[in-house]
Amino acid sequence: MESCEMKKVLILGAGTMGLQIGVLCGASGFEVTIFDAFPEALNRAEARVGKLAHRLADHNRFAREKVAGALQRIRFSSDPEDAGKDADFINESVPEDPRIKAEVFARFHKICPEHTIFTTNTSTLIPSMIAEATGRPDRFLALHFHDCETTNVVDIMPHPGTSEAALEAVRGFCTAINHFPIELKKEQPGYVFNTMLSEWMGAALSLASKGVASVEDIDRAWMGIFRSRFGPFGIMDSIGLETVYKVTAYWAGRKNDPRGQKNAAFLKEYVDRGDLGKKTGKGFYSYPEPEYLSKEFLKGIY
Repeated sequence: MESCEMKKVLILGAGTMGLQIGVLCGASGFEVTIFDAFPEALNRAEARVGKLAHRLADHNRFAREKVAGALQRIRFSSDPEDAGKDADFINESVPEDPRIKAEVFARFHKICPEHTIFTTNTSTLIPSMIAEATGRPDRFLALHFHDCETTNVVDIMPHPGTSEAALEAVRGFCTAINHFPIELKKEQPGYVFNTMLSEWMGAALSLASKGVASVEDIDRAWMGIFRSRFGPFGIMDSIGLETVYKVTAYWAGRKNDPRGQKNAAFLKEYVDRGDLGKKTGKGFYSYPEPEYLSKEFLKGIY
């Protein structure tokens, strides 16, 4: 299917990323359905969508006059049949577990039209891990978004069985939503940026889990030298510590990596307490006014 023929976009997962992507698609003229199996997640998303749309406009992701239209084009559903029956394009943002992703895509393969293109927003997995389970491996690839408030960079990662037609349609979709695609020539867990980011966060977690330095001083080291607004732990709070934990634990187990296992155990203490980062008001820092944004945090460094 040519990108210009796409009209209806289905977002699987009503979390932060799914909601951001849905709003961007709505602002770009697509009819959007945001699906989540959990009604409480949909309720939270519906309560947040208006504020998020205005915030994305504030960050120049689209013109402010498009906010109202974007919101009118978005609907929410917990009914898979209703959500998928006429979708032209799917982007999935469910938990970073290949078994869960495979089950979700297999379910929607039975519901969606034959032409529907499936894409995954996975941060660290590769599409060939679940391609066959989608039922349409030729029309499946990874389309990974970063924080849509801060960048319009997006990653495209096909697997060996992805058709050129599907790849071309996804390129066109990126253009339609004003995103710049970084296209990978081969599968790579973590794409380009996230491969670098994972190593960076892993090093920071290792320093903290071994007690080499405090979370705050590790962030100060990075922020003070690179004059960055965030350090690794501030970034992890923005991503969500449950996501960082799941990714860290998955790859630590897959690679039998002692360092990764220790980092996962360190993160699990925060996750078990419900301190998941910015979204819950507390992670490594407390929000909405985290310590690392205060003038005192880097006092004496500059």
